[in-house]
Amino acid sequence: MGSHRRTAFLLATTATRAALTALRTRSPGDPARWQRTNFAGRTVELHAGPAAAVGAAVGAAVLAPRSRAAAGLAVLAAGACGAYDDVVGAEDPRRGFRAHLTALRAGEVTSGAVKLFGVSAAALAAGALLKQRPVDKVLAGVVIAGTAHFVNLVDVRPGRAAAAVLALGAPGLLRAGPGATLAAASMGAAAAVLPDDIAQRTMIGDTGAHALGAALGAAIVAGNHRVGLAAHAAGLVAAAVCGDTVSRLARTGLATKGEGDEEVRAAR
Repeated sequence: MGSHRRTAFLLATTATRAALTALRTRSPGDPARWQRTNFAGRTVELHAGPAAAVGAAVGAAVLAPRSRAAAGLAVLAAGACGAYDDVVGAEDPRRGFRAHLTALRAGEVTSGAVKLFGVSAAALAAGALLKQRPVDKVLAGVVIAGTAHFVNLVDVRPGRAAAAVLALGAPGLLRAGPGATLAAASMGAAAAVLPDDIAQRTMIGDTGAHALGAALGAAIVAGNHRVGLAAHAAGLVAAAVCGDTVSRLARTGLATKGEGDEEVRAAR
């Protein structure tokens, strides 16, 4: 691993663990807001989500100013939108784009709709910073938003989302330039929360899933030209259309006997 990639990974890992410790020591607001009951009936905390968002953004600090600004915008905005949905939409049973857009047409702005449009807007803005040509800017926005959504789709069992970021980010380390550095940052943050997530001590929630996904998406954008962007965008759109199938495969494909579910918050 090159020096920039190594630095980004270590920065992201260290910042994520530090933020996680700080949040556990002193939770902002009502402590009950930071707890959820997973499908196994265990009470888990939500601190890992904001910690992962902070860590991924810190890991991107080694980049040049323009790339750093793009990654920070994508990660922190996606994390903030996810946090809003984690808090405001905790009791909302509606899932999927269709449900939230239907509610919007009826005049109700759900937390899922806020997240959808917020993450998409931030992704397009980040894509505009990372690419020069209009078509590439749009494709970049689709990739960043789509990757954030995809990681959220697979966040249906403990450790699934963080493991997906590690697996999908690893090939990006073979590239040179900012794409490899951003891949390392996303992987560092994911690696820092993975042990507690698998052990069902914590849950990354929409906050962490969208932030890690946005970081990984920014890495894909920074490491690809138009053909690669178009291919990734097509695959991510297909995954979004088949969101229920993606979540079902993530939930059952690698499950072990007796393993508890993580709260399914796919496609909110």
